[in-house]
Amino acid sequence: MFRRTLVPVDFTPKNERSLAVASELAAGEGGELLLLHVVETLEDELDDDLDAFYRRLAERAQERLNALLARLGEAAFARRGEVVLGHRARAIVAYAEREQVDLIVLSSHRVDPDRPGSDWVTISHKVAILARCPVLLVK
Repeated sequence: MFRRTLVPVDFTPKNERSLAVASELAAGEGGELLLLHVVETLEDELDDDLDAFYRRLAERAQERLNALLARLGEAAFARRGEVVLGHRARAIVAYAEREQVDLIVLSSHRVDPDRPGSDWVTISHKVAILARCPVLLVK
């Protein structure tokens, strides 16, 4: 059902559950797991002065992404990781479109029932609203 599954990661412990869920889905379907890290940029267009700075951030992120991929071990599914620059929610949705992703598995947090509208500006909420494919929020 879900051939290509995207997991956006920010290298925090909350990503562990999303990775575990997405790995199970990919293994069960014989699919492909795509890990994505977005280096948040300050502006829409990259400034030449910031280019080296962003390049260093992207290189470090790629190293961490490679370590995450290695931790998955010899799983029964294809996997790869990529680092992109941009604004996180927009970059995740654009990547999902470009790579023809069937499902996005995204870390989320519990909504405070006393303040239900306060969490509507989170990345997970934006991606869930904007993505054309199904989105699974893992808490």
